[in-house]
Amino acid sequence: MASDGARKQFWKRSTSKVPGSIQHVYGAQHPPFDPLLHGTLPRPPPRLPSTPQRSKRGSSFQEFESNTSDAWDAGEDDDELLAMAAESLDSEVVMETAHRVLRDHSQRQGQRRLRPEPPSGPPASDPRLVKSVSESQTGRPAEGASESTPLQRSQSLPHSTSVVLSSGVSDQDHGVLGGSALREREASRMDKFQQLLAGPHTDLEELRKLSWSGIPKPVRPITWKLLSGYLPANVDRRPATLQRKQKEYFAFIEHYYDSRNDEVHQDTYRQIHIDIPRMSPEALILQPKVTEIFERILFIWAIRHPASGYVQGINDLVTPFFVVFIGEHIDGEDVDALDVSQVPEDVLRNIEADTYWCMSRLLDGIQDNYTFAQPGIQMKVKMLEELVSRINERVHGHLEQHDVKYLQFAFRWMNNLLMRELPLPCTVRLWDTYQSEPEGFSHFHLYVCAAFLLRWKQQILEERDFQELLLFLQNLPTAAWGDEDVSLLLAEAYRLKYAFADAPNHYKK
Repeated sequence: MASDGARKQFWKRSTSKVPGSIQHVYGAQHPPFDPLLHGTLPRPPPRLPSTPQRSKRGSSFQEFESNTSDAWDAGEDDDELLAMAAESLDSEVVMETAHRVLRDHSQRQGQRRLRPEPPSGPPASDPRLVKSVSESQTGRPAEGASESTPLQRSQSLPHSTSVVLSSGVSDQDHGVLGGSALREREASRMDKFQQLLAGPHTDLEELRKLSWSGIPKPVRPITWKLLSGYLPANVDRRPATLQRKQKEYFAFIEHYYDSRNDEVHQDTYRQIHIDIPRMSPEALILQPKVTEIFERILFIWAIRHPASGYVQGINDLVTPFFVVFIGEHIDGEDVDALDVSQVPEDVLRNIEADTYWCMSRLLDGIQDNYTFAQPGIQMKVKMLEELVSRINERVHGHLEQHDVKYLQFAFRWMNNLLMRELPLPCTVRLWDTYQSEPEGFSHFHLYVCAAFLLRWKQQILEERDFQELLLFLQNLPTAAWGDEDVSLLLAEAYRLKYAFADAPNHYKK
């Protein structure tokens, strides 16, 4: 058993992130908080272990922690149907819609392999899908179903090749026609957004449906401001609202920011100052103007929210808003190439205020993630564990067998909303859907994390050692992910969510 000193060091806040090494829990402020012991969740009845118990060995977490304690300091249309299905909880419609997205992906995967006869997508009665739904609802595989998963890794091929075209067309024509179809589809979506936003009063429900499957870059800034509740739906009220909120933010700066050097706030400001340079993308964060903006935003938020103050992890949540809002004034898709010096000073001030208010709206819904002992996060990690145990008992049992605790890898998923696991463009795409879903950053995020974990089921089951398993879970190979990978992840999360829609006690065993 690890010593008290080693355990405290394990829970110490991160001071560096070493690629390729097992990392302690990023952002953890306090020792583990067990919702069962603290009465926030009902204690489940004892259950038989999913895998035979084994004797503790050298690779157990307890011995590993004790021995290394000093290391801790070092498809467009389908997407729209999927979003529209959320209006009604008709389980047949919802499940068929989600399955259609996954079947179309399987069909495109077959075409990408350039087989002579591309296989068609699995029919509605495909036993893999029957098994997947049955296992989600019962925690057991369907009878006669093989062990498989409908969510597969996307191949690193151009998006245009995923467009389903008639057979008999040359590979070159496939690319040309696919690109043309993609451009037409994007133009059609852009028209829908522009029509919806052009009216005197924006229908927010329609905007959420349309945004679920992704928001075009030119209209993303205004759409995010509307979906977050920062801007009113009434067009005539927006200029006055923007002016008032921006003026209010800079009044906070004038009133509070000088206090960063006061003894009572020195620790908060020092931690913010240390954390920002470690954020990504480095090319953006290390620009002095950006560093100053982020320091002001985070310090003002911490001062105005004393119940939580600044907690490591909150700093990451500034970046997506800032990148989206500044993208309205800078051309180019490469975030690493953004140069804020191109933006006029008055425009940059407005972007800073808008970023602050939208980030504040997000944090208002998940503030218990960052209060003392971070009970919101620790409860969500426990709920994720219970959910995965119901969806795939084999994966859950494998983690238990090798003494891997969900807190060791999923704490960061909840604390940073998967921002440390995905490239920034994928995070922006993910947040399009989160802002379209009711309680997207809290409730729906849980199902995204479950789908994300099970996305790596095969690799997890192949690992037979605690250290290698934890290393894999803390350094998942997502660097090459793109929008299609995120769309598949969201489709699977959506399916999982509505597979349990009529089972409010599904977190309990």
